[in-house]
Amino acid sequence: MAVKKKATKKAATKKAAPKATKKAAPKATKKAAPKATKKAAPKATKKAAPKAAKKAAAPKKAKTPRKPNAAFMKALTPSATLAEIVGNKPLPRTQVVSKIWDYIKKHNLQNPKNKRNIIADDKLQKLFGKKEVTMFELAGIVGKHLS
Repeated sequence: MAVKKKATKKAATKKAAPKATKKAAPKATKKAAPKATKKAAPKATKKAAPKAAKKAAAPKKAKTPRKPNAAFMKALTPSATLAEIVGNKPLPRTQVVSKIWDYIKKHNLQNPKNKRNIIADDKLQKLFGKKEVTMFELAGIVGKHLS
């Protein structure tokens, strides 16, 4: 009887094995595609995490004080038009722009709807050449009036 049981088990496994492989192969291909996409996202995050960890783990260097750019700190003489607003003494560009902003805020010349725009009064209109200017244009305009 023991021999027959072994034979039946082998026969059962032989029959079951071909059926399982035939059915498993199509299922594996169908399931392989979704698993690949699911695995792709975690791999990307796992790769990014060690890079961030390396940056964070790196020893921090002592911060040195930032040196100002010599070109910005060079004292320049303002034109007559610009001198009406900031004075006629030679000033660095940074101070000129700062004094213009002080003048704009003192006389409430920012556009109330869009604070990035400056509405020119008589003095500023001579400087700007138009009635309204954005704050991004300001440095370029000032540069033309410094020598």
